[in-house]
Amino acid sequence: MAEVQPQQKNQGFFGNLAFNIIIPVVLMSYASSEDYLGPEWSIVAALAFPIGYGLWDLKESGKVNGFSVLGIISVLLTGGFSLLKLPAEYIAIKEAAIPAAIGLAVLITQYTEKPLVKMLILNDQIINWPHLNRVLDEQNKQALFKRKVAVSSYIVASSFFLSSALNYILAKVILVSEPGTTAYTEELGRMTALSYPVIVIPSMILLITALWYLFSQIKKITGEELDDFINQ
Repeated sequence: MAEVQPQQKNQGFFGNLAFNIIIPVVLMSYASSEDYLGPEWSIVAALAFPIGYGLWDLKESGKVNGFSVLGIISVLLTGGFSLLKLPAEYIAIKEAAIPAAIGLAVLITQYTEKPLVKMLILNDQIINWPHLNRVLDEQNKQALFKRKVAVSSYIVASSFFLSSALNYILAKVILVSEPGTTAYTEELGRMTALSYPVIVIPSMILLITALWYLFSQIKKITGEELDDFINQ
């Protein structure tokens, strides 16, 4: 089983990359002229892939993932705004609003019993929570650990606020042509292609920083090796 899990993770990563980035970019960049699909149908075809992949992923996982649903809604909004030929400002606002809303949710849920940061970077698939909570209770360090989780929440929230700002800037800079034209559709494809290096990578660096911080604090607070709390 140890050899199968990395393969499944790789398949998930490459599937996400292919259906959410590569195929839509190719369709919007090279099939949007009137000689092929045209600007409107190329958008429909391009957005069908991430929507289809998102629905398939939901079916395969057997449970509703809030982020997958949010991703599907985001794609539908992009397609709707484009096909209705609404000003590019609508897409720019939408691109900024979704990660900003997640960032706010991270901050707000920090004051509840179920902080969103635990689902994002410290979920049950990674951390053996029963064992960790038992050790924290025995050492009377639950309050201290919650303060460390709060710090990681600020780091995670900042990653989404950064994504929000970069999304808006990218959309404003790239989407300059008239909606409904081939040039506009090609720009939409270019924006999708650039979203990975420009937005995803900086945000992932902050998320990894938050994860590293919490892992180091777990080891420091409990005095035990991190491996003792990691689900194998």
